[in-house]
Amino acid sequence: MNKQQRTVFYLSDRTGITAETLGHSLLTQFDGIAWEVVSVPFLDDIEKARTVSIRINEAAEQDDCRPLVFSTLLNPEVLEVIKQSNCRIFDFFETFIRSIEEELHLPFARMAGRSHGLQHHLSYFKRIAAINYVLAHDDGISPKHYAEADIILIGISRTGKTPTCLYLGLQYGIAAANYPLTPDDMHRHALPQVLENVKSKLFGLTLSAAQLHSIRSERRPNSQYASLEQCEKEIQWQESLFRKCSVPYLDTTRISIEEISAIILTRCGLRRQLYG
Repeated sequence: MNKQQRTVFYLSDRTGITAETLGHSLLTQFDGIAWEVVSVPFLDDIEKARTVSIRINEAAEQDDCRPLVFSTLLNPEVLEVIKQSNCRIFDFFETFIRSIEEELHLPFARMAGRSHGLQHHLSYFKRIAAINYVLAHDDGISPKHYAEADIILIGISRTGKTPTCLYLGLQYGIAAANYPLTPDDMHRHALPQVLENVKSKLFGLTLSAAQLHSIRSERRPNSQYASLEQCEKEIQWQESLFRKCSVPYLDTTRISIEEISAIILTRCGLRRQLYG
């Protein structure tokens, strides 16, 4: 079945993160459409708006249907230019701000960039520090500083420890370290000594043998490391170790990095450093 081709524009005075995140979340609820995505951040003057308006009209003609436009534009003159285009516009501020103003009995500031700026400077710098910590404590580096970690992810090779740590640091300001369990650890059937004193911070990641086999095969095809038999053996061992040592763990086989991170935060009671 051929999918319908349509174009979606994400427009913003600043980074466009809010418009794109909210718009994408809404569009994932609709199947059967192949979206051509156009993101336009820093759309902050009339001339830029006119150029984007031309692109919108061209997309409408090419698709033979009007594009969707998700907007967090605050400049009313810029927004008016976009509204004259052949599109269906969804303005997040227009949708929500008026009712919030009525409830709070306050006018909104009409200032771009506040949600991703430095107004919440303490939270922002906590996140920067967390990212630096993640980078400095990846793959078992500097275990002597594990006491400073908010959480330490453990698991065998290629179970998603590093990307999850990076996401936790970047999005939530969580100081996350990760430690790889190796075939040498399998013979001991015990946690590595370096983790014994930080056991309360440990969280394990696991996945199906088939998925691990697929991931490892991309890195080292036709190797013993990537063989399905080796993957099954290592996963059985690590899950047995997690249960024996009472380490909470999560099967990430069908879960995104975003979901993994949210589950870890919830299960471990960690505070998100989002806005201060």
